[in-house]
Amino acid sequence: MVDAELELDASGLYCPEPVMLLHNKIKDIEVGQILKLVATDPSTTRDVPKFCLYLGHELLAQEQHGQLYQYLIKKMQD
Repeated sequence: MVDAELELDASGLYCPEPVMLLHNKIKDIEVGQILKLVATDPSTTRDVPKFCLYLGHELLAQEQHGQLYQYLIKKMQD
């Protein structure tokens, strides 16, 4: 994975909380910054790509390590 400038740990949270936290966090960062999201909810494999698609952010990477899901998201617009 590419190095992220910021990290959001949503481990232990379930839908819709990880995406709600992601939505709030991405508002607070600058365009072009990369955010790493760590989650344990399998529904994030569906929700995070849709979040990026609908809001115009770039999903740089998506990985699963056991029960841990990691995403790198680049903020593309305000």
